[in-house]
Amino acid sequence: MNFCHVLRMGHRPERDKRITTHVALTSRAFGATKMYLHRSDSRVIETVNDVVSKFGGDFVIETTSNPKKILKEWNGKIIHLTMFGLPIDENLVEIRNITEPILVVVGAEKVPPWVFEYSDFNIAIGSQPHSEVSALAIALSKISDDSYNQKFEGPIQVVPSGERRNMVDISKSKN
Repeated sequence: MNFCHVLRMGHRPERDKRITTHVALTSRAFGATKMYLHRSDSRVIETVNDVVSKFGGDFVIETTSNPKKILKEWNGKIIHLTMFGLPIDENLVEIRNITEPILVVVGAEKVPPWVFEYSDFNIAIGSQPHSEVSALAIALSKISDDSYNQKFEGPIQVVPSGERRNMVDISKSKN
């Protein structure tokens, strides 16, 4: 996948901390390298930083009080995930051929009209209300076939198993 960042719009710290944490973790797991978080939330940032330090990867969260500025100054293509957009499959060939950096916009609350205006693609993953986490995962996996097969090289590695949970701490095995 091309260079990809995610903008989490409208985060409400008192009610969105779990969903926003999942948006960040999904962003990281599916190949994004940064998430801009509209409205700071130290709990989300600490949780995600802890996952990155344990499991690896090149992912950071940057807070912003001005998401409009990020959209206006973005040097690449903007994909806004909204149930009111066009079905992703109608634009998938064009999206997969993007060679510029991609910014994926994921809303928490109703997004302002200027998000639709600044976006190059207003994309729907289905046209029914559902989780923005699932929409982000589906969109990133459709954009890049190998999006969910990232190599993170962290000290804790998951060992695939059909029978049980299995992880290895490679930092301890090196001592």
